[in-house]
Amino acid sequence: MDLNAEILRRLEETYREAKTELEYTSPYQLLIAAMLSAQTTDRQVNAVTGTLFRKYPDAASLAGADISEVETIIRGCGFYHVKAKNITAAAKMLAERFGGEVPRTLGELMSLPGAGRKTANVVLSNAFGVPAIAVDTHVFRVSNRLGLADAKDVEKTEEQLKKAVPREKWGGAHHWLIRHGRRVCHARKPDCAGCFLNDICKSARVK
Repeated sequence: MDLNAEILRRLEETYREAKTELEYTSPYQLLIAAMLSAQTTDRQVNAVTGTLFRKYPDAASLAGADISEVETIIRGCGFYHVKAKNITAAAKMLAERFGGEVPRTLGELMSLPGAGRKTANVVLSNAFGVPAIAVDTHVFRVSNRLGLADAKDVEKTEEQLKKAVPREKWGGAHHWLIRHGRRVCHARKPDCAGCFLNDICKSARVK
C-alpha cells in the first residue's frame, strides 16, 4: 500500500469541503487577514477585519492610515503594534510599487513587510488558485506525525509535502491537514483512538 496516497485519500474524503476560515472578498483582504492571523485564531481575525476593511477598503486607504487607529481596530488579534506597522507598510508598498494590486508571485509577496512564506502561499493558493502549500503550525504538526513529512522546520516540511502530495492537490491538502489538526490531531492531546488514520499513521505505529 502507498501510505501517502492512502492518507491523502482519506483526508480528502473526510475534509473535501474544507477551505480557509478567514473571511475575505479580494486578494487585498486575504493578504491583510493572513498577516493578522499570525499567532492567533482565524475567528479572532474575522472579528476585527469587518471593521478594518470598511474603514480601509483598499491598499491606498490603509497605506495612509493613522497607525494608532489601526492598532485600536486590530487589538484583539494580539501583537497589534507590530501587525499594525506591518500591514500599513505592506499596503504602502502595494500602492507605490504594485499599483494597489496584490502581486501573484511568491518572491513579490514575500517582499512585502511582514509577509512571510506562509502568508504568501496562502494568498497564492486561495486568492489566485496557484498550486502552493502553506505550512502553518497545524500543517507542520500533522504532516510530520502522519509521516507525509519528516522535517524539523517548516521550509523542509513544505519541500517534502510537495513531493508527497500531487501538485493538483497542494491547495486542498493544506486545508485537509489544518482541519484534521483542529478536529482530531490536537497539539497537546491528539485523539489517536478516534482517528480514521490511526492504522496507517507513523506516530500511532510507534506507540
